[in-house]
Amino acid sequence: MKVGLQPILNDSHVDANQANSQRQLSISLSAIAQEEEGGLPLNLCLVLDQSGSMNGRPLKTVKQAAANLIEKLTPRDRLAVVAFDHRAKTIIPNQTPDNIEQVKQQINQLAADGGTAIDEGLKLGMEEIGKGQQDTSSQIFLLTDGENEHGDDRRCLKLANIASEANITLNTLGFGTHWNQDILEQIADTAGGTLSYIEQPEQALDEFGRLFERVQSIGLTNAYLFLELMPNVRLAELKPIAQVAPETIELPVQQEGDRFFVRLGDLMKEERVVLANLYLGNLPPGEQAIATVQVRYDDPASGTTGLLSEKVPVCAQVQQTYLPAPSEEVQKSILALAKYRQTQIAEAKLQEGDRAGAATMLQTAAKTALQLGDRGAATVLQKSATQLQSGQNLSEADRKKTRIVSKTILQDDS
Repeated sequence: MKVGLQPILNDSHVDANQANSQRQLSISLSAIAQEEEGGLPLNLCLVLDQSGSMNGRPLKTVKQAAANLIEKLTPRDRLAVVAFDHRAKTIIPNQTPDNIEQVKQQINQLAADGGTAIDEGLKLGMEEIGKGQQDTSSQIFLLTDGENEHGDDRRCLKLANIASEANITLNTLGFGTHWNQDILEQIADTAGGTLSYIEQPEQALDEFGRLFERVQSIGLTNAYLFLELMPNVRLAELKPIAQVAPETIELPVQQEGDRFFVRLGDLMKEERVVLANLYLGNLPPGEQAIATVQVRYDDPASGTTGLLSEKVPVCAQVQQTYLPAPSEEVQKSILALAKYRQTQIAEAKLQEGDRAGAATMLQTAAKTALQLGDRGAATVLQKSATQLQSGQNLSEADRKKTRIVSKTILQDDS
């Protein structure tokens, strides 16, 4: 596997007569397979909520979705299953999936009862996945339908930070409408995973399957993106770097000497797109290097860590007579980030009791989604705006769907 790395400016031409210019730098990253090179062995742990509220159809469909995943595992993979209510227990210790039918029978014995302690399930899941990490892609699927009433949300976020440092990816699945979207989103964002919303039980199969396909395409892990800026070039001060595809995540920026870096986690065959907000001071005419980008990563398939990609330069044409050269591709990334941030502002206004302000921002986000060509998100965002304008409150389902569509392109079947 090698890293695909392509930086593009939203406008590669710069006016030599301007004291300052702002540019958005889009960086596409992916894992590129060599001939006949497949994905990594998967080290998978399912952490499943079996609290009383999962009784009946919810738990039945989750068992079925889990069984479907297990049938897709290969002899190279590893599996563990943890179930939690107000306590957590290991159902399947970390092992190779040698006896699929026996594993499915054990999962089928899960019974709904008790309260919810997400952090207990997460802690035990991380212990299990730690037993099979060598030369694999380590993924936890954490599913819950409730608030963490018997647990500690701060402990969940601390565990997410530990998972990130240990190269374990946490993917969260919110089931129904009563889970805490802020906590599940923060867990996934912190540990490089994705947040999924299972509104109705019958969607569990599709969501588990979609997430499984995604983790199967992982080729490289523990990736960091490094950005080195030339003199007279600086990062924006507020939220300078964000991921915009496959979902939008604000990325915390760290500094190492003259270089800035963000943690990306897994690299898949699917492109990951990061957007950096740069300010350029006055530059002399001609082609000018303004930055370099590079990725540090691990390649579990070869058992090597701390590998470096090529260092790719980012250049701008500084012109005495400025002729814009806009990139339509980067403009889409800018709109995706705008859609997310506009929705965040709307949510903040709603929490403050400013319903009119929230409705206006949701309408703005809906227009941004239309510009992006994301009609599914535009419909959801406009519906929420209209409800607020008519004096109605947003239901829990409406709030969750609004958050999900702000982060990613709405799935066709939603």
